[in-house]
Amino acid sequence: MKTHRKSRRGRILVATALGTTLLAGAVATAMAGEDSPGSGNSSTPALPKAATTGIEPVSGLIVGYKSKAQEAHSEKAVREDIGTAAAKTGEKLSYKRRLGIGAALVSLGGVQPAKDVVKVMNQLQADSDVSYVVPDSQVPSSDDTPRLDAAADNESLPSDGTDYTSKQWNLSDPKVGMDVPDAWRTSTGKGVTVAVLDTGIAKHSDLEANIVPGPDFISDKDHTNDGDGRDSDPSDPGDFAKAGQCPADEDTSPTSSWHGTHIAGIVAASDNGKGTVGVAPDAKLQPIRVLGSCITPISDILDAITWASGGIVPGTPDNTTPAKVINMSLGSQGPCTTPMQSAIDQAVQRGSTIVVAAGNQGNRRGPQDAHNFDFASCNHVITVAATDRKGNRAFYSNFGSVTLAAPGGDTTGNPENGILSTSNTGRTAPGAEDYRFEMGTSQATAHISGLAALVLSVNPELTPAEIAATIQANARPIPGTCEGGCGAGLADAAKTVEAVAKGDSSAATDSPATPPSDSTSDSPSDAPSSPASLPASPSDGTGTGAGTGTGADLSACLHNDCQVEVTAGDTIQLDGADGVDELSIDSVSDNTVAFTGSSGNGSQQSSDSQTAPGQSQINNLVVDIISVDGDRATIRLS
Repeated sequence: MKTHRKSRRGRILVATALGTTLLAGAVATAMAGEDSPGSGNSSTPALPKAATTGIEPVSGLIVGYKSKAQEAHSEKAVREDIGTAAAKTGEKLSYKRRLGIGAALVSLGGVQPAKDVVKVMNQLQADSDVSYVVPDSQVPSSDDTPRLDAAADNESLPSDGTDYTSKQWNLSDPKVGMDVPDAWRTSTGKGVTVAVLDTGIAKHSDLEANIVPGPDFISDKDHTNDGDGRDSDPSDPGDFAKAGQCPADEDTSPTSSWHGTHIAGIVAASDNGKGTVGVAPDAKLQPIRVLGSCITPISDILDAITWASGGIVPGTPDNTTPAKVINMSLGSQGPCTTPMQSAIDQAVQRGSTIVVAAGNQGNRRGPQDAHNFDFASCNHVITVAATDRKGNRAFYSNFGSVTLAAPGGDTTGNPENGILSTSNTGRTAPGAEDYRFEMGTSQATAHISGLAALVLSVNPELTPAEIAATIQANARPIPGTCEGGCGAGLADAAKTVEAVAKGDSSAATDSPATPPSDSTSDSPSDAPSSPASLPASPSDGTGTGAGTGTGADLSACLHNDCQVEVTAGDTIQLDGADGVDELSIDSVSDNTVAFTGSSGNGSQQSSDSQTAPGQSQINNLVVDIISVDGDRATIRLS
C-alpha cells in the first residue's frame, strides 16, 4: 500500500484501506505509508455468480485461463473468447494485453457500473476453460489519513553534509532498535538487489551509488504526472493530485510524499559519511514505479512483481538484474486475490523474497488484523507490523497475522521519534534532496527488506522460506506491548546475520522451489505456510490444505486449479471436470509421489508416480509435483 509517507512533514503514509473490496477474489491496493494520528460428476461445475455487493465500477477485468486451455497460449483464442462474451452481453469488450502472470487483461471500454461488470464477469466465468475473473481494481494511491499539525508537517533536515546517523535510533538503540551496526560486522548487503515497488525515486546523493535500472510500470498516463504511460524511467515526478485530476470520491493529496525515496533510503542508503545510512548500505536498489496520483490498476502491480523477480512481461525489456528481495509497502483492505497470489507464487519460485507492509489501520474500527488486508494476507510473503520508539506496537499498525515487527516510529508530538530517511523538499515536483522523519508499516517493511539483503549476502543459496524462518527464529520479544500480536517479535539484525554466518539458518519448506512453468495463468498456490516461517492466510476454499498423513480429506480443489501440500494417505476432492473426482496420495518418499485418481465413485481408478520436479497426467488432470521434502510434497493440480 502506498502508505508510508515520510514524516519529515509529519506524514505517516499509513497502509490504508483506501481501495475497493470487490467480490471474492477482487483486488484493492493502496499505499502503506502515512500521516495518521492518532459436484462430483464429469460435467462442468456451476461457477458462483458475481454479486454487485462490494463491486465498484472498473474499466477492466483480469481473466486467468486453465493451463490446458487454448486461451492460455493463444492471443487469437483470447480475442475470440472475449468477442463471444461481448456479443452475449452487449458490452464493448476488447483484449488489452497479456500480463506477466499469463492472465489476460480485458478492457470494458471505459469505467462501467457494477451491474455491467457483474454481467460480463458471469459470462466469462461460464467458460469451463476460465480459471478466474477478477476486476482490475483502480485503487487510490494516496493515504486517506488526516495530516498532523503544521509544525510537524514542516519538519525536515537539510542535506548539507551533516551526519545524521545518531538520530537513527531504529538501527542502533539496544532496546527498541534492530541492532544493525553489529550485523554490519558480518554483512552490509553486498551483491544483493532489492526492488522497491513504490512511487519511484527522487534523485538523492545517499542513493545514487546503489541504484540499478528499473522501469515505470504505471500504464494510465492520466495519473502518472510525467505525461506518458509505461517507460524505462522510475523517477518520481511527485504523486500530488491536481484539482479535478482524481475521482471525486477519492481522498487525495495536493502535495507529494516522496514515499519511494524514503523507503529506498531505509533499505540501502549508502554509508558515505553524511546524511543517513540504510540497513543494507552496500545492497543495490531497483526502483520500480507503480504508484502515481489518484489510482493505480492492480494489473500494473502484478506486472511489476513479475518483472522485478526476473519474469517476462510482454512488451517490457527483460530485467537484467532481477531482485532477490522485493519490498512492497503496498496494500488495501480485502483478501489476497487469485492473480496476486499467482504473481507472488511465481516470484517466490524464481527465488525472490517478498516483504509486505501489514497496514496502518490499527487505530481504526473494523478489520485490523493483517489477514484482512491485501497483500499482507497473501501466502509466501513476510508481513511486517510496526513498533514505536518505546518498543510498543505503533498505534497505527495492523497486527495479528503478521510474521514479525520492525521499527516504524511515531512522529506524534516529536518528529524525531519517527524513522529518518532520504526525501525531497518539493511540495509537488522534485526540489532539493533532504531528510525526513516518517512513520508507518511501510517504514517497518523496508527494515526487513534490508535485513533480508544482509542475510542473502552471507548465504545467497537460502530460499525465501528459509530467509523468513531465520529472521523469525532470531527475533526477540517486543520490548513493550503488542495488543493483538506481533508475530515472532522484534527483528534482530545482529542475531539473524550471526546465525546465518554460523550455518544455523532455519529450514522451511512451504515455498515453491522450482521455476514456474510456461503456463502461468492457472490459479495460484493457496497452500498455507508453515508456522515456522511465513504466516498463513485464511482459507477461501480455492486451494488451501495441508497434508496430515492420516487420510485427511482435503476438500480444497473443488474447482481444480490449486496447489496443496500433501503426505501419504491424504485425499483431494475434485470436481470431476477433468475425469477425476478424487486424487489419493499413496506415498511420498525418495523425491517421488505415488498417487491414484478415481472417478465414478471409485469404480474407475488410475495410478501413477512422478519425481519432483515433474508432471504426470490422469485423464485430463495434470498433476505437477513441485517439490518433495521428506514425507511431504507440494503439488499443483490443473
